[in-house]
Amino acid sequence: MARRKKIYEGKAKILYEGPEPGTIVQYFKDDATAFNAEKKDVIDGKGVLNNRLSEFFMTGLNQIGVPTHFIRRLNMREQLVRNCEIVPLEIIVRNYAAGTMSKRLGIAEGTQLPRPIVEYCYKDDALGDPLVTEEHIAAFGWASQQDMDDILSLALRVNDFMSGMMLAVGIRLVDFKIEIGRVFEGDFQRLIVADEISPDSCRLWDIETGQKLDKDVFRRDLGSLTDAYSEVARRLGVLPKSNVAKPTLIN
Repeated sequence: MARRKKIYEGKAKILYEGPEPGTIVQYFKDDATAFNAEKKDVIDGKGVLNNRLSEFFMTGLNQIGVPTHFIRRLNMREQLVRNCEIVPLEIIVRNYAAGTMSKRLGIAEGTQLPRPIVEYCYKDDALGDPLVTEEHIAAFGWASQQDMDDILSLALRVNDFMSGMMLAVGIRLVDFKIEIGRVFEGDFQRLIVADEISPDSCRLWDIETGQKLDKDVFRRDLGSLTDAYSEVARRLGVLPKSNVAKPTLIN
């Protein structure tokens, strides 16, 4: 499709003006970043895999009544999504200790948590997306109390859906992060799941071996990122087995 006006370019995606009012074209890049973009590389085929996997997860959420910004996939690297006002928070749901939680609290990676723990980070790359509390969120007006109740409910529903789906294919959903957007229908506001859900935004471990199938492969130099993402896609049935080695050919 013809290129439209670029609205925003981030570390992993580019947003373009959509073909219809209230829509945006979301383009998935092959760029990989870690440690607040201190580590960077271009991973051939990564954008294609994330586009397909995010489509798969968002479609599933829509089907069970969890509203998302996803409308449809346009091609290998682009999808059409609803334009929304992003709440300036990253919502992190943790089922097992890993990453920054393990470092902050001294809990061994892989320790199962007594219940899913939801954390909030203020979206600001210059500040390193700092961890914030509901008190900060209320004090600075980033979201209302009703918004926070709805965000918590959405996050836990996404966790239930994703945990069950991953368990069925032998993958442990360790943690994940989502973003939430506001859409306005007349005077009525709705909160929806936005941005993406992919191995870039989840920690996924093989249940039997503990093998990492997410961006930690890139962060920790554990092998091929596209092989890891392709394995997730293969298990979920998103990619045919014959195409796993050539993710850039999928349409």
